[in-house]
Amino acid sequence: MKLDLTGQLLVAMPGMGDLRFDHSVIFICTHNADGAMGLIVNKPALNLKLSDVLDRVSDVDLDDTSGLGVHLGGPVETERGFVLHSAEYRSVMQTLDIAEGFSMTATLDILEDIARGKGPKQALLALGYAGWGAGQLETEIAQNGWLTCNASAEIVFDLDDETKWAAALKSLGIDPLVLSATPGRA
Repeated sequence: MKLDLTGQLLVAMPGMGDLRFDHSVIFICTHNADGAMGLIVNKPALNLKLSDVLDRVSDVDLDDTSGLGVHLGGPVETERGFVLHSAEYRSVMQTLDIAEGFSMTATLDILEDIARGKGPKQALLALGYAGWGAGQLETEIAQNGWLTCNASAEIVFDLDDETKWAAALKSLGIDPLVLSATPGRA
């Protein structure tokens, strides 16, 4: 396999056809010959906060003041939580280093650390993930379903969810207003 998009962003093309991914920006956590896994970083779970998740999964009574919202990470395993975060944080259980400046932790301790104010400097909590089988993502890219670009902490963590898609396109030099949903050939 030559294409490795680990640590990159997928940007959904207009007219993709799958409403779950309409205007999505996905951070690719792993991409290899077996497939790919990523987290949608711009689809908030409305009215759901870290404190709501902690109430369901933790026995520890924490007064969460982080205000960390929850994102819909994708349609697979929607009850499972993943925290994409800045790389300075290390879980005592397990943290996966993804790319420079980005790590992921999927254990309860990071949620409790965030609530205690001892978590990573930057974090995005997602329920579920987006997954592709072997060769599936490459096929979708070849069929004009996705663009790819470098991930930046600004796009992933700092921007408002509704501006991340346009910002990712602009990082490629593409004006979202002139992007067509119809593929063509030159």
